[in-house]
Amino acid sequence: MATKKQSWSATGRRKRSSAQVTLTGGTGNILVNGVDVNEYMPYQTLVMDLKQPLVMTNNENKFDINITVKGGGFSGQTGAIRLGITRALLLYDANSDPSSDESYRKILKTAGFVTRDPRVKERKKPGLRKARRAPQFSKR
Repeated sequence: MATKKQSWSATGRRKRSSAQVTLTGGTGNILVNGVDVNEYMPYQTLVMDLKQPLVMTNNENKFDINITVKGGGFSGQTGAIRLGITRALLLYDANSDPSSDESYRKILKTAGFVTRDPRVKERKKPGLRKARRAPQFSKR
């Protein structure tokens, strides 16, 4: 009889993107929508950005990560994945003492990864070209 591996799931959001992240014990493979992260993301800087919570907590090769991400562009998706990974790591480390310097919450909070970025695109208003951009004024 096969035993089920323990996993930790969390959701991350940024701009219009939403990412469902599942951490499982493994060797450091990251799959985004069934594709390797290096093939899915067009720039290596985006891959480095979404791996930051793993690097700061020394877990680069400890977990296999399966991610389902929808909406937005690559930058928003990267931010959503990073928040999802952060939240999943906090679930993994939930039993440790939060006041100790080695707790994941303290490490990730000081780096600013725990906070959800609330900035989203402002809606377009009637009579304007964009949210705040007025039409060009002509005096004559």
